[in-house]
Amino acid sequence: MSARAFHVARSSRWHLVALAVGIVVLIILVLQPTQWAVLPLLGLNILPRDLITFLTLLALGQLWNLLGGYAGLVSVGQQAYVGIGAYGLWLLGDVFHINPFVSVILAGFLAVVIAVPVAPLLFRLRGGYFAIGTWVIAEVMRLVVSNIQSTGGGSGKTVISAAQIITAHGFGGVYWMALGAAVASILAVFFLLRSRLGLALTAIRDNDIAARSSGVNVFRAKMIVYVIAAFGGGVVGAIVAFQLLRIQPAAAFSVINWTAYPLVIVVIGGFGSIEGPIIGAVIYFAMLQTLSQYGSWYLLALGVLAVVMATKAPRGIWGWVDKYWHLHLFPVRRRLVMEAPPVTGADTAPKPTSTTESA
Repeated sequence: MSARAFHVARSSRWHLVALAVGIVVLIILVLQPTQWAVLPLLGLNILPRDLITFLTLLALGQLWNLLGGYAGLVSVGQQAYVGIGAYGLWLLGDVFHINPFVSVILAGFLAVVIAVPVAPLLFRLRGGYFAIGTWVIAEVMRLVVSNIQSTGGGSGKTVISAAQIITAHGFGGVYWMALGAAVASILAVFFLLRSRLGLALTAIRDNDIAARSSGVNVFRAKMIVYVIAAFGGGVVGAIVAFQLLRIQPAAAFSVINWTAYPLVIVVIGGFGSIEGPIIGAVIYFAMLQTLSQYGSWYLLALGVLAVVMATKAPRGIWGWVDKYWHLHLFPVRRRLVMEAPPVTGADTAPKPTSTTESA
């Protein structure tokens, strides 16, 4: 009996198809700032501000999924870094007179400065206590900003530097930044999961004690993920402030807008996958476009959908697809491919290969 050879593979034909479709979608989105008629030609009547909203929520959904879906850090306080990023744009652009486009990136680093000392305190908490702790930190930041007179207190501030750019050049630059943030969040999660850190995150999510016993530096892995999510939240917060041109503590640190909605997106699309937040963001955006005119009924429909998905399909839409079709559009999993043995003697019929997939 001859031994069957095998090799480990990541990509397949499905990944090439997904890459081609992704490139086409990206080309359409890239053309959008200069050719606003592209999406209407596809039967979609979407305003630039609507697309910016979709892209920022997609980025936040990917970042939240990185925290909760992979590292097991269920946070309800990501609005803290969104708010810091929004006020960082005003501070860097209006007070220090730095170019607003540069200030968007620097606002992300400002969020990191806050996240680094906060993370070790939060990592002492587990489960629901961690989630409550993140919310408490966000509320403390909101109260601090609300009581500082130089930031406008509860009434907030107008971002003059951003308003001057919008008046002169429109929302094209904001759209490019939002598109860049969405693409960067997907790529960051993709390359992170393909690294050794991605394997460590999966082990931590399943059982952090067992992961630590296996030699995984749990604190380091959690810190890296938390800092990445904080940086992305700060950048998204600055982009949102750039679009709205005015910041207020209640809106900038809103748990509904910047944590609840991304969480719903992940619940609908699916935890622990790159595809899940993309699917969830598309569904959420479609509901926003079609049902928002009905007021509170839109929120009711969104809540019902989230409850149904959480009870009937805990892994979300993409988790259901994975369960029945084993389909993955991003090659982040390793597959053990068994090759057919060489043909000998009377064995003339080709032997099929078998594939075993692992995370």
